[in-house]
Amino acid sequence: MQNIRSIFLMLAGATVFVAMLLLTFSVTLAVGGILTVLMVGRALSMKMKPAPVRAKANNGKPEMRVWNDGRGTIIDL
Repeated sequence: MQNIRSIFLMLAGATVFVAMLLLTFSVTLAVGGILTVLMVGRALSMKMKPAPVRAKANNGKPEMRVWNDGRGTIIDL
């Protein structure tokens, strides 16, 4: 009787251990899949976003420069 009870408890423990192992593995795969999808989506959205272009109207005239050389203000038209 003791042997049957010991075998039953050992099989029950092994079953619980395998169930927890499978649960951990499946949750790990699910989280990894979600993170992979999010990273791929972010990479694709960054690639499709156009880079901003900085432009100034020139109007045919060079811009005016003003600076101070220590002896006075210089205005370059």
